[in-house]
Amino acid sequence: MAFRGWPAEAIEFYEGLEADNTRAYWQDHKKEYEELVKGPMVELLAELADEFGAGKIFRPFRDVRFAKDKSPYKTAIGATLERGGYVQFSAHGLAAGSGYYVMMPDQLERHRQAIDDDKSGAQLEKLVAALRKSGADVAAHDTLKTAPKGYPKDHPRIELLRHKGLIAWRQWDVAAWMGTAKCKQRLVDFLVAARPHNAGLDRQVGPSATPPH
Repeated sequence: MAFRGWPAEAIEFYEGLEADNTRAYWQDHKKEYEELVKGPMVELLAELADEFGAGKIFRPFRDVRFAKDKSPYKTAIGATLERGGYVQFSAHGLAAGSGYYVMMPDQLERHRQAIDDDKSGAQLEKLVAALRKSGADVAAHDTLKTAPKGYPKDHPRIELLRHKGLIAWRQWDVAAWMGTAKCKQRLVDFLVAARPHNAGLDRQVGPSATPPH
């Protein structure tokens, strides 16, 4: 079936899960999750695959082994795209991200060197400015309170230097168009706008040489 967005009942499902994050609620509403939440995500990823690569949906269950919050279920459905990109849907609306969310130490060092360099740093500033002009936020999973070691606090690109990663992020509040095919177009527009930024990161940072755990 063609992707037609997420119905209002999908939002209601997550509103209910936020209020009652229990196995009992999940079991009672599992069919709604499969048909109204996961189903549209599967259809969306199938339509995005040719341009952005295969998609992978995250499991709906939280890893609570080391968490203080023992709620068993995630209150959003999320998926990654093979060629870069992340899509998320919840009771709070639609979101999308793209970039290097977490950098390994060797990646972070190369990233900071690229920011520090006048030529590559200026290029990155232009890419960030273009993203913000398109309506996206630019952020990281963690940000230092001051300059990283070895860099001056008054560096002209200190904001970027303090980021321990770099992503473009766009959040859309709940709206009627999320239940239509327009939903896909908003995501495509964002992912296309983020491509130059991703290409810059691939060029200046690239994959980590650190062996996986």
